[in-house]
Amino acid sequence: MLLGLIPRPTATLRHAVSQGLRASPTTRARLFSSAHRIETVPLVYDLHSPAKPTVPDEQTSPIIVMHGLFGSKKNNRSISKVLARDLGRHVYAVDLRNHGASPHHARHDYLAMAADVGEFIKQHGLKEPTLIGHSMGAKTAMTLALDKPDLVANIVAVDNAPISANLESNFARYIQGMKKVDRSDTTKLSHADEILEEYEESQTIRQFLLGNLHRPEPGAKTQVFRLPLDTLAKALDHLGDFPFKNPNEVRFEKPALFIRGTHSKYVPDEVIPVIGQFFPRFTLVDVEAGHWLISENPEAFRKAVVQFLEPQE
Repeated sequence: MLLGLIPRPTATLRHAVSQGLRASPTTRARLFSSAHRIETVPLVYDLHSPAKPTVPDEQTSPIIVMHGLFGSKKNNRSISKVLARDLGRHVYAVDLRNHGASPHHARHDYLAMAADVGEFIKQHGLKEPTLIGHSMGAKTAMTLALDKPDLVANIVAVDNAPISANLESNFARYIQGMKKVDRSDTTKLSHADEILEEYEESQTIRQFLLGNLHRPEPGAKTQVFRLPLDTLAKALDHLGDFPFKNPNEVRFEKPALFIRGTHSKYVPDEVIPVIGQFFPRFTLVDVEAGHWLISENPEAFRKAVVQFLEPQE
Protein backbone atom coordinates (compact mmCIF):
# COMPACT_ATOMS: atom_id res chain seq x y z
CA MET A 1 0.00 0.00 0.00
CA LEU A 2 1.82 3.11 -1.20
CA LEU A 3 -0.19 6.22 -0.48
CA GLY A 4 0.02 9.44 -2.46
CA LEU A 5 2.25 8.44 -5.39
CA ILE A 6 0.48 10.03 -8.33
CA PRO A 7 1.95 9.99 -11.86
CA ARG A 8 0.77 13.22 -13.39
CA PRO A 9 0.69 13.68 -17.20
CA THR A 10 3.21 16.49 -17.08
CA ALA A 11 5.03 17.87 -20.10
CA THR A 12 8.08 15.85 -19.05
CA LEU A 13 6.05 12.64 -18.91
CA ARG A 14 4.37 13.31 -22.26
CA HIS A 15 7.75 13.95 -23.81
CA ALA A 16 9.15 10.74 -22.31
CA VAL A 17 6.27 8.72 -23.72
CA SER A 18 6.54 10.25 -27.18
CA GLN A 19 10.31 9.80 -27.29
CA GLY A 20 10.28 6.21 -26.03
CA LEU A 21 12.13 7.26 -22.88
CA ARG A 22 15.45 7.63 -24.64
CA ALA A 23 18.43 7.55 -22.34
CA SER A 24 22.18 7.46 -22.40
CA PRO A 25 23.65 4.17 -23.70
CA THR A 26 25.46 3.84 -20.37
CA THR A 27 22.26 3.93 -18.28
CA ARG A 28 21.70 0.18 -18.18
CA ALA A 29 25.36 -0.56 -17.50
CA ARG A 30 25.41 1.84 -14.54
CA LEU A 31 22.28 0.29 -13.09
CA PHE A 32 23.51 -3.26 -13.43
CA SER A 33 26.96 -2.52 -12.01
CA SER A 34 25.44 -0.74 -9.00
CA ALA A 35 23.08 -3.68 -8.41
CA HIS A 36 26.07 -6.00 -8.08
CA ARG A 37 27.29 -4.03 -5.06
CA ILE A 38 23.99 -4.09 -3.18
CA GLU A 39 24.05 -5.58 0.29
CA THR A 40 20.95 -7.74 0.56
CA VAL A 41 18.93 -8.66 3.64
CA PRO A 42 17.11 -11.97 4.29
CA LEU A 43 13.37 -11.50 3.92
CA VAL A 44 10.96 -12.87 6.51
CA TYR A 45 7.97 -14.63 4.94
CA ASP A 46 4.81 -16.63 5.47
CA LEU A 47 4.30 -19.70 3.30
CA HIS A 48 0.72 -20.46 2.31
CA SER A 49 0.40 -23.98 0.95
CA PRO A 50 -2.59 -25.29 -1.04
CA ALA A 51 -4.66 -28.19 0.24
CA LYS A 52 -4.61 -29.69 -3.26
CA PRO A 53 -1.31 -28.68 -4.88
CA THR A 54 -0.92 -28.78 -8.63
CA VAL A 55 2.89 -28.61 -8.29
CA PRO A 56 5.24 -31.17 -6.69
CA ASP A 57 6.67 -28.91 -3.98
CA GLU A 58 6.88 -25.34 -2.68
CA GLN A 59 9.91 -24.61 -4.87
CA THR A 60 8.12 -25.23 -8.15
CA SER A 61 6.29 -22.29 -9.76
CA PRO A 62 5.58 -20.50 -6.48
CA ILE A 63 4.00 -17.08 -6.14
CA ILE A 64 5.77 -14.29 -4.24
CA VAL A 65 3.49 -11.53 -2.96
CA MET A 66 4.92 -8.11 -2.03
CA HIS A 67 3.22 -5.31 -0.10
CA GLY A 68 3.51 -1.54 -0.46
CA LEU A 69 5.03 1.19 1.70
CA PHE A 70 4.20 0.92 5.42
CA GLY A 71 2.67 -2.52 4.74
CA SER A 72 3.72 -6.06 5.62
CA LYS A 73 3.09 -9.67 4.72
CA LYS A 74 0.08 -9.81 7.02
CA ASN A 75 -1.76 -7.37 4.71
CA ASN A 76 -1.65 -10.07 2.02
CA ARG A 77 -2.56 -13.05 4.22
CA SER A 78 -6.12 -13.47 2.97
CA ILE A 79 -5.43 -13.07 -0.74
CA SER A 80 -2.38 -15.34 -0.47
CA LYS A 81 -4.48 -18.15 1.00
CA VAL A 82 -7.12 -17.68 -1.71
CA LEU A 83 -4.57 -17.78 -4.55
CA ALA A 84 -2.92 -20.87 -3.07
CA ARG A 85 -6.32 -22.54 -2.97
CA ASP A 86 -7.48 -21.52 -6.43
CA LEU A 87 -4.21 -22.10 -8.29
CA GLY A 88 -2.87 -25.04 -6.30
CA ARG A 89 0.47 -23.24 -5.97
CA HIS A 90 2.51 -22.32 -2.92
CA VAL A 91 2.45 -18.62 -2.05
CA TYR A 92 5.23 -16.79 -0.25
CA ALA A 93 4.06 -13.51 1.32
CA VAL A 94 7.23 -11.56 2.15
CA ASP A 95 8.14 -8.58 4.29
CA LEU A 96 10.30 -6.27 2.18
CA ARG A 97 13.34 -4.66 3.81
CA ASN A 98 12.57 -2.11 6.54
CA HIS A 99 9.05 -3.51 6.87
CA GLY A 100 7.36 -6.09 9.06
CA ALA A 101 9.80 -8.53 10.64
CA SER A 102 12.49 -8.25 7.93
CA PRO A 103 15.82 -6.63 8.80
CA HIS A 104 16.38 -2.90 8.64
CA HIS A 105 18.95 -1.37 6.31
CA ALA A 106 20.02 2.20 5.61
CA ARG A 107 19.41 1.78 1.86
CA HIS A 108 15.81 1.71 0.70
CA ASP A 109 15.20 1.89 -3.06
CA TYR A 110 13.89 -0.34 -5.81
CA LEU A 111 17.22 -1.82 -6.88
CA ALA A 112 17.91 -2.83 -3.28
CA MET A 113 14.45 -4.28 -2.71
CA ALA A 114 14.62 -6.16 -6.02
CA ALA A 115 18.05 -7.53 -5.08
CA ASP A 116 16.60 -8.82 -1.80
CA VAL A 117 13.82 -10.64 -3.65
CA GLY A 118 16.27 -12.03 -6.19
CA GLU A 119 18.43 -13.40 -3.39
CA PHE A 120 15.31 -14.82 -1.71
CA ILE A 121 14.51 -16.73 -4.92
CA LYS A 122 18.05 -18.11 -5.12
CA GLN A 123 18.37 -19.01 -1.43
CA HIS A 124 15.07 -20.91 -1.42
CA GLY A 125 15.78 -22.61 -4.74
CA LEU A 126 12.58 -21.30 -6.29
CA LYS A 127 11.94 -22.18 -9.93
CA GLU A 128 9.98 -19.94 -12.29
CA PRO A 129 8.20 -17.87 -9.64
CA THR A 130 5.41 -15.41 -10.27
CA LEU A 131 5.89 -11.99 -8.67
CA ILE A 132 2.81 -10.13 -7.46
CA GLY A 133 3.40 -6.66 -6.03
CA HIS A 134 1.17 -3.79 -4.99
CA SER A 135 2.39 -0.20 -5.46
CA MET A 136 5.92 -0.14 -3.98
CA GLY A 137 5.88 -3.92 -4.31
CA ALA A 138 4.78 -3.55 -7.95
CA LYS A 139 7.80 -1.43 -8.81
CA THR A 140 9.99 -3.91 -6.97
CA ALA A 141 8.57 -6.73 -9.11
CA MET A 142 9.04 -4.72 -12.32
CA THR A 143 12.62 -3.84 -11.36
CA LEU A 144 13.60 -7.44 -10.70
CA ALA A 145 11.88 -8.66 -13.88
CA LEU A 146 13.84 -6.17 -15.99
CA ASP A 147 17.11 -6.65 -14.09
CA LYS A 148 17.09 -10.44 -13.78
CA PRO A 149 14.48 -11.82 -16.20
CA ASP A 150 15.84 -15.37 -15.97
CA LEU A 151 14.76 -15.52 -12.30
CA VAL A 152 11.11 -14.71 -13.01
CA ALA A 153 8.37 -16.50 -14.98
CA ASN A 154 5.88 -13.62 -15.04
CA ILE A 155 4.69 -10.69 -12.95
CA VAL A 156 1.50 -9.06 -11.73
CA ALA A 157 1.95 -5.33 -11.10
CA VAL A 158 -0.88 -3.85 -9.06
CA ASP A 159 -1.64 -0.15 -9.53
CA ASN A 160 1.77 1.16 -10.45
CA ALA A 161 3.75 1.72 -13.64
CA PRO A 162 7.40 1.65 -14.80
CA ILE A 163 7.85 5.41 -14.69
CA SER A 164 9.36 8.03 -12.43
CA ALA A 165 6.56 10.07 -10.91
CA ASN A 166 6.18 13.03 -8.63
CA LEU A 167 5.23 12.31 -5.06
CA GLU A 168 2.10 14.13 -4.05
CA SER A 169 2.56 12.77 -0.62
CA ASN A 170 1.29 12.68 2.90
CA PHE A 171 4.10 10.32 3.80
CA ALA A 172 6.16 12.86 5.66
CA ARG A 173 3.18 13.82 7.77
CA TYR A 174 2.43 10.18 8.55
CA ILE A 175 6.02 9.66 9.65
CA GLN A 176 5.80 12.72 11.90
CA GLY A 177 2.67 11.28 13.47
CA MET A 178 4.24 7.88 13.99
CA LYS A 179 7.29 9.49 15.60
CA LYS A 180 5.01 11.36 17.96
CA VAL A 181 3.38 8.07 18.93
CA ASP A 182 6.84 6.60 19.61
CA ARG A 183 7.65 9.52 21.90
CA SER A 184 4.36 9.26 23.78
CA ASP A 185 5.09 6.00 25.65
CA THR A 186 1.62 4.85 24.70
CA THR A 187 0.30 1.56 26.03
CA LYS A 188 -3.09 1.64 24.31
CA LEU A 189 -3.96 1.41 20.64
CA SER A 190 -6.75 3.94 21.15
CA HIS A 191 -4.24 6.50 22.45
CA ALA A 192 -1.99 5.99 19.45
CA ASP A 193 -5.01 6.42 17.16
CA GLU A 194 -5.86 9.73 18.85
CA ILE A 195 -2.35 10.98 18.17
CA LEU A 196 -2.42 9.92 14.52
CA GLU A 197 -5.80 11.59 14.05
CA GLU A 198 -3.96 14.92 14.19
CA TYR A 199 -2.11 13.85 11.04
CA GLU A 200 -4.69 11.79 9.11
CA GLU A 201 -8.50 12.03 9.15
CA SER A 202 -9.14 8.66 7.49
CA GLN A 203 -9.67 5.92 10.03
CA THR A 204 -8.87 3.31 7.37
CA ILE A 205 -5.41 4.79 6.78
CA ARG A 206 -4.80 5.21 10.52
CA GLN A 207 -5.68 1.58 11.17
CA PHE A 208 -3.35 0.54 8.36
CA LEU A 209 -0.48 2.52 9.89
CA LEU A 210 -1.26 1.28 13.40
CA GLY A 211 -0.82 -2.26 12.14
CA ASN A 212 2.92 -1.59 12.48
CA LEU A 213 2.76 -1.04 16.25
CA HIS A 214 4.39 -3.66 18.45
CA ARG A 215 5.88 -4.20 21.90
CA PRO A 216 9.64 -4.43 21.32
CA GLU A 217 10.33 -6.77 24.24
CA PRO A 218 8.37 -9.56 25.95
CA GLY A 219 6.35 -8.11 28.78
CA ALA A 220 6.80 -4.53 27.62
CA LYS A 221 3.77 -2.29 28.01
CA THR A 222 4.81 0.56 25.73
CA GLN A 223 4.03 0.17 22.02
CA VAL A 224 6.23 1.62 19.27
CA PHE A 225 6.37 1.37 15.50
CA ARG A 226 8.57 -1.42 14.19
CA LEU A 227 9.33 0.64 11.07
CA PRO A 228 12.72 2.46 10.84
CA LEU A 229 11.04 5.83 10.46
CA ASP A 230 14.20 7.89 9.91
CA THR A 231 15.34 5.55 7.12
CA LEU A 232 11.98 5.65 5.36
CA ALA A 233 11.77 9.42 5.74
CA LYS A 234 15.08 9.76 3.87
CA ALA A 235 13.87 7.33 1.19
CA LEU A 236 10.65 9.19 0.35
CA ASP A 237 12.21 11.32 -2.38
CA HIS A 238 13.31 8.16 -4.24
CA LEU A 239 10.18 6.04 -3.98
CA GLY A 240 8.55 7.82 -6.89
CA ASP A 241 11.50 6.91 -9.12
CA PHE A 242 11.91 3.94 -11.43
CA PRO A 243 15.51 2.80 -12.02
CA PHE A 244 15.17 1.89 -15.71
CA LYS A 245 14.67 4.71 -18.20
CA ASN A 246 15.17 3.21 -21.65
CA PRO A 247 12.98 0.33 -22.90
CA ASN A 248 15.16 0.14 -26.01
CA GLU A 249 17.89 -1.32 -23.78
CA VAL A 250 15.99 -3.57 -21.41
CA ARG A 251 12.67 -5.39 -21.73
CA PHE A 252 10.84 -8.22 -19.99
CA GLU A 253 9.70 -10.48 -22.82
CA LYS A 254 7.57 -12.79 -20.66
CA PRO A 255 3.90 -12.33 -19.69
CA ALA A 256 3.02 -9.43 -17.42
CA LEU A 257 -0.35 -8.46 -15.97
CA PHE A 258 -1.00 -4.86 -14.96
CA ILE A 259 -4.07 -4.28 -12.78
CA ARG A 260 -5.22 -0.75 -12.06
CA GLY A 261 -8.03 0.74 -10.03
CA THR A 262 -10.62 2.66 -12.03
CA HIS A 263 -10.71 5.32 -9.29
CA SER A 264 -6.94 5.52 -8.90
CA LYS A 265 -4.55 7.92 -10.63
CA TYR A 266 -1.44 5.76 -10.37
CA VAL A 267 -1.66 4.32 -13.90
CA PRO A 268 -3.08 7.01 -16.19
CA ASP A 269 -3.73 6.26 -19.85
CA GLU A 270 -0.68 8.32 -20.81
CA VAL A 271 1.72 5.73 -19.39
CA ILE A 272 0.22 2.68 -21.13
CA PRO A 273 2.59 3.02 -24.13
CA VAL A 274 5.55 2.98 -21.72
CA ILE A 275 4.26 -0.19 -20.10
CA GLY A 276 4.09 -1.80 -23.53
CA GLN A 277 7.64 -0.77 -24.35
CA PHE A 278 9.12 -2.30 -21.19
CA PHE A 279 6.69 -5.24 -21.05
CA PRO A 280 5.64 -6.04 -24.64
CA ARG A 281 3.56 -9.09 -23.59
CA PHE A 282 1.53 -7.19 -21.02
CA THR A 283 -2.20 -7.41 -20.33
CA LEU A 284 -4.07 -4.55 -18.68
CA VAL A 285 -7.09 -5.15 -16.46
CA ASP A 286 -9.20 -2.43 -14.84
CA VAL A 287 -10.80 -3.19 -11.48
CA GLU A 288 -13.62 -1.13 -10.00
CA ALA A 289 -11.68 0.24 -7.03
CA GLY A 290 -9.22 2.85 -5.86
CA HIS A 291 -5.53 2.38 -5.20
CA TRP A 292 -6.10 -0.23 -2.50
CA LEU A 293 -7.88 -2.48 -4.96
CA ILE A 294 -6.81 -5.81 -3.42
CA SER A 295 -8.70 -4.99 -0.22
CA GLU A 296 -11.41 -2.90 -1.91
CA ASN A 297 -12.39 -5.44 -4.55
CA PRO A 298 -10.67 -8.74 -3.72
CA GLU A 299 -12.96 -10.87 -5.89
CA ALA A 300 -12.26 -8.88 -9.06
CA PHE A 301 -8.56 -8.96 -8.26
CA ARG A 302 -8.68 -12.71 -7.65
CA LYS A 303 -10.46 -13.35 -10.94
CA ALA A 304 -7.95 -11.28 -12.91
CA VAL A 305 -4.95 -13.03 -11.36
CA VAL A 306 -6.40 -16.54 -11.65
CA GLN A 307 -7.34 -16.01 -15.30
CA PHE A 308 -3.82 -14.73 -16.02
CA LEU A 309 -2.04 -17.57 -14.22
CA GLU A 310 -4.27 -20.53 -15.04
CA PRO A 311 -2.66 -22.95 -17.50
CA GLN A 312 -3.86 -22.27 -21.02
CA GLU A 313 -5.35 -25.26 -22.80
